[in-house]
Amino acid sequence: MNPAAFSLYPELDATTLTAFVTALETGDVTGLGPARAAEVADVRSVAVFSRVKVAGADGDLLDAAMWRHNGGRPRPVIVMPSPWTTHGWLPYAVQASVFAARGYNVLAYSTRGFAGSEGQVEVAGPLDVADGSRALDHLIERSAGPVTRIGFLGDSYGSGISQLVAAHDTRVDAVVALSTWGDLGEAFYENRTRHVAAVEALLKAAGKARLSPQTQSVFENVLAGRDIQGTLRWAEQRSPFSHVKELNRRQVPVYFSHAWHETLFPGNQTLKMFNELIGPKRLDLSIGDHSGPEMTGMIGLPNRIWTNAHRWFDHHLKGIDNGIGAEGQILAEVMWSQTLEPRPTWHSVTEHVRRLHLAGSAELAEQPEAGWSTSVLCGVDTPATVADAIVLCGYDEIAGRPKAYQTGDIDRTVTAVWTAEPEAETLRLRGVPRLRVTYRAPNPKSSFVAYLLAAAPDGTAHIVTHAPYCDLDSPADSLVSADIELQATAYDVPRGHRLMLVIDARDPFYGDANLPRATLAFTSPEATPSYLDLPLG
Repeated sequence: MNPAAFSLYPELDATTLTAFVTALETGDVTGLGPARAAEVADVRSVAVFSRVKVAGADGDLLDAAMWRHNGGRPRPVIVMPSPWTTHGWLPYAVQASVFAARGYNVLAYSTRGFAGSEGQVEVAGPLDVADGSRALDHLIERSAGPVTRIGFLGDSYGSGISQLVAAHDTRVDAVVALSTWGDLGEAFYENRTRHVAAVEALLKAAGKARLSPQTQSVFENVLAGRDIQGTLRWAEQRSPFSHVKELNRRQVPVYFSHAWHETLFPGNQTLKMFNELIGPKRLDLSIGDHSGPEMTGMIGLPNRIWTNAHRWFDHHLKGIDNGIGAEGQILAEVMWSQTLEPRPTWHSVTEHVRRLHLAGSAELAEQPEAGWSTSVLCGVDTPATVADAIVLCGYDEIAGRPKAYQTGDIDRTVTAVWTAEPEAETLRLRGVPRLRVTYRAPNPKSSFVAYLLAAAPDGTAHIVTHAPYCDLDSPADSLVSADIELQATAYDVPRGHRLMLVIDARDPFYGDANLPRATLAFTSPEATPSYLDLPLG
């Protein structure tokens, strides 16, 4: 794959967005569709669009665009740091115009090192935070009238920066963070397992960007498995979770959106951040992968996430009583059914927990069973994988075409498989499943990946959730006890379908700590039985 051609936004049509921006500048809507032409006319009737340069930190100039109203009327403003893309601020062109038409002054800018902005990519480091404040200064100084309240909005990379700016700049009154992260260290090292595919995707998508030497070094260290503690220290400063006290001190309202099958920033670390916030907050969870659920809004089509982002700012920046504050903290789209389920809090999503035990008969059983052992051969890829491709798999899921796993093709000599009885009624999984399992590793370092599948009577299955695990400390030939959370899910297992737990020792999405051809022997000691806890709603 050509690094320069790889994008975390495969559906983004840069040519069409560039034509839209040109029309904003000139008023010539020739070649635009009726809807886009109407949007251009609407925003030009109330605001002036211009390309600008913002004086960022260290004297670096940031490429930006501004939508500014004339007249002395007090107005709220919004700053939009760009996603991780060579297109810079361009993906925001349509939505920034919609905000401007609704009365906001808006500034969208390309983060340092990307597109036309100077400087080097620091991955939401101190210079990026300072850039956000400088961008806000630029917008306030050029607003014709008084600024009432201030919002920061970002997608992906821009979402993390938005949270961090809000934590450090007391002028920020509300945040919208789409496809975001809370703990960057956990995103890179989930259960101490290297997210190789995620880092590779970030490097490829930044093929035309200018990475700082430190950024390049950190990414290379993750891929090579070097200096884990150094990477975690680097990530801590760049994690909104590390600065949540600052956000809570002012109770900054934060709106999150996230995808269930997120392969770049797994959902549990964002949930950790969300649950720690004490101010007004909302989390919309959707089918798909990174940035996919909000993509239609970026290209100008109706989109509930962007609609809720507008409602969030209208409520918290304009003071409009539009009901969003009374709708509860959680809105979850149930996987494959597209049913939307509101919940008052995340903790109310799970009503009770059902425990199934891993048995020697390869069953998920109601009672514990000790004394059995089943082996997994290391170094062999299997049909059980997280996804076929990072980000891209989510678009098939949104379209209702999730990957079908052929359970008969899963070789039991290189995987461990446990299957439950067919469900007598629909099983409503809601929340974070937990797996505890014990295994014997012949080497000091070992890893595995656990997948929870829902298998139909015909032998096909869909992935419900998964999680990796890595042990780096235990002596050779010792028993390792793994107690891990699988990624959060909302999934209805239909009547007659079976839950299937699959464990293998290698997945291309993650770093492999095992020695080739080694064997992991899974078991269930009587004192610490192996089990799977299922959150039910």
